[in-house]
Amino acid sequence: MKLSLKYVTVIFYVSIALFTSCRKEDIEFIGTPPNETLEPNSMLVHLMKRTATNDGSKDNILDLANCFTIKFPISVEANNISIEVGNESDYSRVESVFDEDYTDVNQLNIAFPITIITTDYSEETIANMDELLAKASTCNGENVWDDDIECVDFIYPFSASKFNTSNEMIATETFTNDKELYNFIESLVADDITTINFPISLQLADDSITEISTISELQTVITNEQNACDEDDDYDYDDDDCDHCTQELLEEFLVGCQDWYTDKVRGNAINYNTIYDGYDFNFFIDGTVEVYWNSTSASGTWSTSGTGNNMFVLINIPGLSLCNNNWKLQEINTNELTKIDLIVNTEDRLRYRNTCN
Repeated sequence: MKLSLKYVTVIFYVSIALFTSCRKEDIEFIGTPPNETLEPNSMLVHLMKRTATNDGSKDNILDLANCFTIKFPISVEANNISIEVGNESDYSRVESVFDEDYTDVNQLNIAFPITIITTDYSEETIANMDELLAKASTCNGENVWDDDIECVDFIYPFSASKFNTSNEMIATETFTNDKELYNFIESLVADDITTINFPISLQLADDSITEISTISELQTVITNEQNACDEDDDYDYDDDDCDHCTQELLEEFLVGCQDWYTDKVRGNAINYNTIYDGYDFNFFIDGTVEVYWNSTSASGTWSTSGTGNNMFVLINIPGLSLCNNNWKLQEINTNELTKIDLIVNTEDRLRYRNTCN
């Protein structure tokens, strides 16, 4: 018969109350079976550690380094615009500045000193750019395999219980983030009998949530899902802006918001950003588009195809030639104003904006 650790705990405390001493052999006898425990140096513990490892690639827009992140807060200047980066969502503020022009050379200045956090959550102070570049040079390069698993995430909080057979101490620890789980795994020793308090949940690369009920199930899911996504360990910060874009999502924005206007227009490598000032664009579910300006109007058509980062918007409005193309959808951005960015290489660009989101 298998006994879970909560029953072991009860038996242990009753034993303490009844007897003045307790033999180690007895504790080991009523311990949880090995196939239900976290064994140091086991495959599962290794997988959990890799999943909880600090992902150094998530701030590559700042440091071009996959083996560490910069600790918040970070003061930067992106193309001479000051930005206080206080959390991960602020990376998009830097990207928004860089996205204002796809043909320029972006410049980022970081206010030193900074603190970096390595894959094992240790911290190091960096005094200047030379030190940062030297540290970044020790990381694996773009899209080179590294140890961290980014296609699976633990959903917190959850807890684990641990009984140490040497000092006969029982403890339960609750984890609220990857760092706490990583440090717990690092602290496991051979004398520990450790179990996870199931059920727990994992988030997979497609954003779905799966509930886990056993040790073996946890190992199977992480093993099967660890390579199920592109970990995006490159330095091209805007090549995945539409990972989750769909035709339905784009249509919901274009049709759901009225009076779109353009603020970026580029044709044949020439900027015409003000050419359609005062023009209001309205898209309809039947695939038609109406444009109004200065008591004048024009009509055309639009349609979508593809999905994700290979999605296209075909626009044809007679008389408005710079609007017309089979545009690639670069991004749907709702960081401040809603922006729908359409491009064809770097030669042509059309960006619609709206206060509606």
